[in-house]
Amino acid sequence: MINHQDICDISFRRATEQDIGQLVEIERKSFAVPWPAEAFHNDILHNRFATYVMIECNREVAGYCGVWLVMDEAHITNIAILPQFRSRKLGESLLREMMSLAKEAGAITMTLEVRVSNQPAKSLYKKLGFQEGGIRKNYYTDNYEDALVMWVNL
Repeated sequence: MINHQDICDISFRRATEQDIGQLVEIERKSFAVPWPAEAFHNDILHNRFATYVMIECNREVAGYCGVWLVMDEAHITNIAILPQFRSRKLGESLLREMMSLAKEAGAITMTLEVRVSNQPAKSLYKKLGFQEGGIRKNYYTDNYEDALVMWVNL
């Protein structure tokens, strides 16, 4: 039986300065050490390498993904889906969209860091072709957990 609350009319759009409040709210609900508004403000308004994409479910913001495109490499800065929208494959849809946009922009590889303990995220990344690269020791400042570096050819 289909649960109609799980059905999403998905759309994507570039984040703007007006989205900074929502970006901060998504961060706060998703990460132990959320990025401050200033980080988004600087990236969106001043970092020519940064792109942020919002995913909407039925015209309601559900999450975002940020990437820095430098030369032929795309680096995912963050990807997050609000808790009430999780388990609907929105993270997968968003990452696929960002991979496509990065490829269109000339990137040939994409990298990211993920907590070594974050099995759901690592499973998603592997599903989309990401491979394990290396370890960044004590990467996360809240608990000094290591980060696994993952990468994929686009």
